[in-house]
Amino acid sequence: MARVLVADDEPLIAMIVEDWLAELQFETAGPVGSVREALALIETTAVDAAILDVRLIDGNSYAIAEQLQARDIPFVFATGRGSDELDERFKNAPTLSKPFDFEGLRRALARLLPPS
Repeated sequence: MARVLVADDEPLIAMIVEDWLAELQFETAGPVGSVREALALIETTAVDAAILDVRLIDGNSYAIAEQLQARDIPFVFATGRGSDELDERFKNAPTLSKPFDFEGLRRALARLLPPS
C-alpha cells in the first residue's frame, strides 16, 4: 500500500484527506501541520508521494518540496491562491486548487502514482 504524506495546518482538511486516502487504499503519513514536522517525518518514514498545503503554520512548504524532489518523491501542492503564486522553482509542479473534492484528489494521486 502506497504511503502519502499529508502536510496541512487545517486539522479538518487533514482529517478529510486522510479519510479519502483510506478510501482510495493509501496509507497516510502524518498528517502534519508544519514544515518542521514534515521534514522530520520524511527523515524517519518512507513516503511514496505527498500532498503539500503551500502555507503551513511555520512557513511555506517549499523546503519540504525540495527534500521530496531530492528523493524523487512526487508531490502535489494544495493551494487556495492558484498556481501563479507558486515560487518560480515550482511553477510546473502539479497543484490541487482548494477547495478540492474526492475526485480531484483521486485524479491528482493517479498522476503522481500511476498503476504499475
